[in-house]
Formats: sequence, structure tokens, C-alpha cells
Amino acid sequence: MQQTDVKPRAGQTSVLTPHSSLGLLHYRPWRGEFHPPAWSVWPIARVGLAMILRRKIFWVLYALGLTIFLVFFFGQYMLAWAETQLAEQNVSVAGFVSVRPQTWVRVFREIMKLNGTGEMYRNLFWYQGYMIMVVLALAGSILVGNDFQFGSLPFYLAKPLAPWHYLFGKCLAVGVFVNLMTTLPAIILYVQYGLLDSWDYFVHDAHLFFGILAYGLVLTITMSLLLVATASWLRRTVPMIMAWTTVFFFFPVLAGALVDGLHYPVRWRLIDLWNDMYVVGNYCLRVDLGTIRPQPQPPLHEATAVLGAVCLLCLIYLIRRIRAVEIVK
Repeated sequence: MQQTDVKPRAGQTSVLTPHSSLGLLHYRPWRGEFHPPAWSVWPIARVGLAMILRRKIFWVLYALGLTIFLVFFFGQYMLAWAETQLAEQNVSVAGFVSVRPQTWVRVFREIMKLNGTGEMYRNLFWYQGYMIMVVLALAGSILVGNDFQFGSLPFYLAKPLAPWHYLFGKCLAVGVFVNLMTTLPAIILYVQYGLLDSWDYFVHDAHLFFGILAYGLVLTITMSLLLVATASWLRRTVPMIMAWTTVFFFFPVLAGALVDGLHYPVRWRLIDLWNDMYVVGNYCLRVDLGTIRPQPQPPLHEATAVLGAVCLLCLIYLIRRIRAVEIVK
């Protein structure tokens, strides 16, 4: 449509037609494909991840966290190389005991748990978890707290979105990071061990692959809901660090002092949420709970019930917290 300029006469004010006003505003209609509101979950998660990835401290902590994975990764290569390079001849020890070098390698592999069993992946999840807790404590205020502190949440909810879209988007951002630190390295180790050992490993120990995914899912659901709930409540970084220090460092020390030191009932160990996730993760990887140290450990159903109750309480709090936000549409 051709646009015409209307020049006012002397003593008259300018009158803009709808077409001329659109031209002045440089309005361009949307020519793409419209998606349902459920698609908004990914943009919310993508923006949250971008805010975290722009921080240099994240990459520093991520690199430190990967050092644990690299120990497992290159440790398997070194042990496999040692087993193939060392000769079968016996080596004399102290002049009267002869031991094969390959026997030493196998013993060292069992001590380090670099044997492709569920204990290897369990240990990786355990050690990587410490770095996850540090990074999430620093990222909580950036990812969620700023939305409540600076009024960004009403902007999200003013769109044709439901509260669960916002919650799922933020939890998805946390879940992506958690799985980058735990599940993805564990899957790489699973593939590596199968290639070094034999293809039968992928067939006979396929349950380990699904156990890794299940363990990662437990960490994702629990950590994401807990982080979003605490970040929406505390908002700032320093209170977030104090809260997470209490939950993941003070409570484990308190649980150990009560159960191991004062010999209180083992149920007191349930206040340690990380240990509860550890118990459930051992079950996912089919690892005997008797191998967990220290002993005794709470039963599986009690640890699962505590994690479920914590997730439910966080979800109820988040729903009530979001509904209390005033929205102008």
C-alpha cells in the first residue's frame, strides 16, 4: 500500500493516519510461525543459561569440576595401557615373594574403583556434587533471585504463559547445568570403558547406562526445585551461600555427629539431603547400600520419602510465591 504524507495547512495541527503512524514507528508485522505457550519454556531456560555462562567464575569452577572427571578418564587409559605393556613375568619383592605387575594393576584398579561397575559412576557423582553445590549457590540469585528483586517476574507472567512455564524453564536451566557436570561425564566414562573392555559391556551392563540417567534425574529434580525455591525466597547471593552451606555442609556434619558420634537412631542421617540422594543413586546403579561409608545408612524408602517431601514443599512454596505477584496484562 502506498503511503501518502498529509501536510497540514497554516494554523492546523498535524493529523497522522493509522498507516502513517505505523510507518513512523517502523512497525514490522511478525511473519514467523506462532508456537503454543509451552514452547516458551526453552527461551526462559536459554536466557537463564546465557546469564550464567557470561560469568567467568562459572567457567573457572566448571574447569575445576572437570578435573575430577579427567582423573577418572585418563586413569582408565593409564591402567589399560599398563595392563597391556607390562610383561607376564614375575617380579621378586623383598627377595622371596614374586608378584606379577599386572596383578598390581588390577589391585590398584579395584582400590580406585576404575573397574566399570556402578561404584565407579557413584563415586564420580559424589565428587562432582561438591562443585555443583558451590556453583548453584553462586548462580541462584542470577538465575531466579533477580527476577523477584528487580521485578522481571511480572514481565514473564504478563505474557500468555502459565506459572508452570516459568518454573519449568528455570528448572530446565538448572537441570542442564547439573547434567553437564554429572550425567554427561558419567556417560562418557561408560562409553570409554566399553570401548576399552569389550562390546559385551554395553550388553551385559546396559543397566548402568539407565542407572546413570536415573541418578542424574534424581539430582536434577531435587537440586532444581530446591535452588529455585531458595533463590525466590532469599534473592541475594550472600544469603543463598549461607543457606546452601547450612543444608549441604552443616547438616551432613550434624547428622554424622548425631549418628556416628552420639549413636542416635539412623533416621537422623535423613537431614543430610545429599546423603539421601546418594542412597537413592546407589539403588539406581544397583550398588549395595552396605558399601556406603559411613554405616549405618537409612533405608531406601525413607530417603526417597524425604526427597519427595522436600520437592513437594518447594513446589507448593513456589506456586504460592508466584501467585502472589501482581500482574498487569
